[in-house]
Amino acid sequence: MLPKKLQIKLQSRTQDNAFRQLGKPNSLVDFSSNDYLGFSRSKAIFEKAHHSTIDHNLIQNGATGSRLLSGNHSLYTQVEQHISTFHNAESTLIFNSGYDANLGFFSCVPQRNDTILYDEFCHASIRDGIKMSNAKAYKFKHNDLGDLTHQLSLRAASKNELDDIYIITESVFSMDGDSPDLKTLTAICKKHKGNLIIDEAHAIGIFGRNGDGLVSELHLEDSVFARIITFGKALGCHGAAILGSTDLRDYLINFSRPFIYTTALPPHSLATIKVAYNKLVIQSDSEESQLNNLQQNIQFFKSEIKRLQLQQLFSDSDSAIQCYILSETNLVKHISEALKKEGFDVKPILSPTVPKGKERLRFCLHSYNTPQEITKVLELLTTFTV
Repeated sequence: MLPKKLQIKLQSRTQDNAFRQLGKPNSLVDFSSNDYLGFSRSKAIFEKAHHSTIDHNLIQNGATGSRLLSGNHSLYTQVEQHISTFHNAESTLIFNSGYDANLGFFSCVPQRNDTILYDEFCHASIRDGIKMSNAKAYKFKHNDLGDLTHQLSLRAASKNELDDIYIITESVFSMDGDSPDLKTLTAICKKHKGNLIIDEAHAIGIFGRNGDGLVSELHLEDSVFARIITFGKALGCHGAAILGSTDLRDYLINFSRPFIYTTALPPHSLATIKVAYNKLVIQSDSEESQLNNLQQNIQFFKSEIKRLQLQQLFSDSDSAIQCYILSETNLVKHISEALKKEGFDVKPILSPTVPKGKERLRFCLHSYNTPQEITKVLELLTTFTV
């Protein structure tokens, strides 16, 4: 029997019409997954990764232990060096997931009496990591650099010489698809001697010369203390990494509990990451690349929003994430189900994932979506909401 307190919480979630259930595989037109470039379904990536493990004599299903024990197989060094070069970073440390990376970083890097300032819309994994820290944490208004500057001025005036300030944001926010002014942000952090951490989960593979992210696109690598990148979105595989200095890498190896006490990724996962990165490089010179197709689809989606006069309720985004904010749970769920019946998978995003009153339909765009699919799903949207 589930304890009474837990039963009450489940009942409350049901009453709020926000009860979560696991979805089932479907053959609907994909406007919901993070597989922005279609890499997760690439047979070529799968086969190359398989042959790579054979070529390296790593024919095993698991890593056998944590990296500090028996799991640090040879592909780790190769892939981490490859990622560092690709992202113009001094050093890379791979984690098992984006959640692990954020938990691993924020739970051990900020120290007691340090200050953390984080964007109010930061991902749950960042906020969970912050909760595990001994530092004092304060949120600033979403993408409001004036509010951040004000809070930095207040904290800087009262901090001791040995106390540090950490500023956390995302280069592309997962529930809005928008971005902060990173150039101005880095200048503010430099002025106030703050350590800037940027989560690039939804920018990798989409922005930058080869899909190397917004930080690299803006040439801000040297102005950022740490970058968190993930492989489970545009790269279509699994895992994450923290980019930073060699000293930061050494510190995380010694003090990051989610890194120390977990079984390492198996060889095939590392091989897949490397092959996916190679595909980003190879496709960058092709006009028919997945990245080019995705960028064209983003622009076409935005033009169709304007043509159908839907822009008032869509968030302002140049990314693959486009959100239609309806602010009513029942209506959002109803439209999502109606679109599903017409063959389109568009997920409703409800409270508490987003603030109450900010419920939305989140359209995730991909390189493999067709203009006809984009036009059809938006025209259907007008029949349900206009």
